[in-house]
Amino acid sequence: MSSIQIIGKNLEQIPWQECPENAPLPVWRYSENPIIRRNPVKGVSRIFNSAVQPYQGGFIGVFRGEQTDGIPYIYLGRSKDGIHWQFDPEKIPFTDENGKPFMPLYAYDPRLVRIEDTYYIIWCQDFWGAAIGMAKTTDFKTFTRIENPFLPFNRNAVLFPRKINNKYMMLSRPSDSGHTPFGDIFLSESPDLEYWGHHRHVMSRSSNWWESLKIGGGAAPIETDKGWLLIYHGVTNTCNGFVYSMGIALLDLEQPSVVKKRASRYILTPETAYEERGFVPNVCFPCAALTDAKSGRIAIYYGCADTYVGLAFTTAEKLYDYLLEYDCAGESEHEPGRK
Repeated sequence: MSSIQIIGKNLEQIPWQECPENAPLPVWRYSENPIIRRNPVKGVSRIFNSAVQPYQGGFIGVFRGEQTDGIPYIYLGRSKDGIHWQFDPEKIPFTDENGKPFMPLYAYDPRLVRIEDTYYIIWCQDFWGAAIGMAKTTDFKTFTRIENPFLPFNRNAVLFPRKINNKYMMLSRPSDSGHTPFGDIFLSESPDLEYWGHHRHVMSRSSNWWESLKIGGGAAPIETDKGWLLIYHGVTNTCNGFVYSMGIALLDLEQPSVVKKRASRYILTPETAYEERGFVPNVCFPCAALTDAKSGRIAIYYGCADTYVGLAFTTAEKLYDYLLEYDCAGESEHEPGRK
């Protein structure tokens, strides 16, 4: 295996299961998947596309809860082991900067990123069209919304877990008002999480079948000594609808719009019953990745068929070796995405 080191904290209690013999891909599923099944909370029919962080010796997460009336909101969950979860019965109570209730009309596909001592929740919401909402918390008791970073239409936003050159960095996928017949990943930066600019193109959809329709950010980028590991999703269209798979790329540490490597093959695609069958079939949608710097272990949380939450495992070394073997990054991707 090639040498690569995760830059970050150790997480000895990271959920983990050893790789099966002769595993065909660098990512393997937890044998007890799905870890969250149907009707997990009163009034919520399905939880999927959700994000997790270590917290106070255990784990905390923000979860897309599809209510029985069909409207999605974000719920808070806690776990001792990252596998078995308990959820607050009420959706997260967002407020404005003055502490007054300020709930979005709907909210879905949240990410949860810690930067220094603050946790940021990023989600998709209505802002006269699909757009990005954000809030911050330090204690998971009060959740203060901050300015929407972008105009509509935009989806799949995720913050980098640290500032780069003293700027906050965010990946997103500009889209349209429908189901996005196009989709590239872009990078934006901000000095204060309020004003965003210096937008750069990162990656486009490719000719690889599994990401030929659109792509989008997934888990928060993972910092390593070789660059930022980006676990993202790629979508193809078939005679039976869309198929969502997971891909892997490596971005430059100081210029993340520069793609150093990009695997031509997926790292996970729908193959099990809980990924192929559900409310929206054939979906593997990554939203979070826990890491242990000491061992290089990575635990990926992903939505399955818009119905369940699944857990999968890999290591930084396996992902890096896969990138080396199947790298397809083009010359234009090796340059900062500016025209």
